[in-house]
Amino acid sequence: MASSTLISLDAMGGDHGPSVVVGGVKAYRARYGGEGVHFLLHGDEAAILGEMAKNGLTDAHITIRHTDKVVAMDEKPATAMRRGKGSSLWNAIEAVKTGEAAAVVSAGNTGALMAISKLQLRMQSTGLERPAIVASWPTLRGTTSVLDVGANIGSDAKQLVEFAIMGEAFQSAVHGTKNPTVGILNVGSEEMKGHDEVREAHAMLRTGHLPINYHGFVEGDDIAKGTVDVIVTDGFTGNIALKTAEGTARFIGALLKDALKSGIQSKIGALIAMPALKQMSRKIDPSTVNGGPLLGLNGLVVKSHGGASAEGFGNAIRVAVDLARSDYLTKVGANLARMAEMAENVATAEVESGE
Repeated sequence: MASSTLISLDAMGGDHGPSVVVGGVKAYRARYGGEGVHFLLHGDEAAILGEMAKNGLTDAHITIRHTDKVVAMDEKPATAMRRGKGSSLWNAIEAVKTGEAAAVVSAGNTGALMAISKLQLRMQSTGLERPAIVASWPTLRGTTSVLDVGANIGSDAKQLVEFAIMGEAFQSAVHGTKNPTVGILNVGSEEMKGHDEVREAHAMLRTGHLPINYHGFVEGDDIAKGTVDVIVTDGFTGNIALKTAEGTARFIGALLKDALKSGIQSKIGALIAMPALKQMSRKIDPSTVNGGPLLGLNGLVVKSHGGASAEGFGNAIRVAVDLARSDYLTKVGANLARMAEMAENVATAEVESGE
């Protein structure tokens, strides 16, 4: 029997608020069972109760903590930090800080979520300015974890190595990959390619001093191929790649629908191929891999797309539960400590050699 796990939910976040969050709880249970998972919902009690009634959720495993204060989707992070205390977003994160909840899920304002999470939970490493967001990317081989996809515009070599440590642990915890392979996204696979930061991170990982199965450089087309299990990049490049992939998936989906409606023969063919088409649609639908954790915090925070469906939010809950029931935080902490020890040894060696 699964041990009890409490997940804190910002019920007012995102484009649709309680309707998607409560629907997400129902969708999570329908797909994954949800044995031993309890929920703490923060927000307008009347609105949440109304959605629970619509979804037939009346059990004792859902607790509501009322607040009428909400962080707006367009609110600036600095403003949210000053005025957000007592909001559904603030309170949902605070439940993780106090140890009441194992993880938090929110579809709310990304900037505010990152800022308030960092303020309350702090970072696991002093080197990271802010958390890294990881995306679970459908590939020909399964699912690849790509980070950072938007939290850090620029990253130095040390931060890229930290992303590798966090991404490797996430891939193991959420996607069940044993000994995941890790690559750094670059403009080519040759040693001399790329800017100084990626080449330096490549050199650090290549030493083998960290227990990471490092593959080397990978290129943009390697993401969809699934060449490696974890791809490391800075948030500027990662976010552009993610948005491009999501737009391409929707474009292909729209073209396919138009083609299948183009004539009677196409419609008949679509009916015959429907099971395969549904499987393909699910594979490329961004909502089926919704849920991007903010890695690097002293606590588990999962960001859902603001416009996610109930099914998509349910998947974000699944990511939070998987992380909460894994040794992710312990593993990352140990490897970050080992990385710090490596840096100290290099510094000592340089002093002793007179460099």
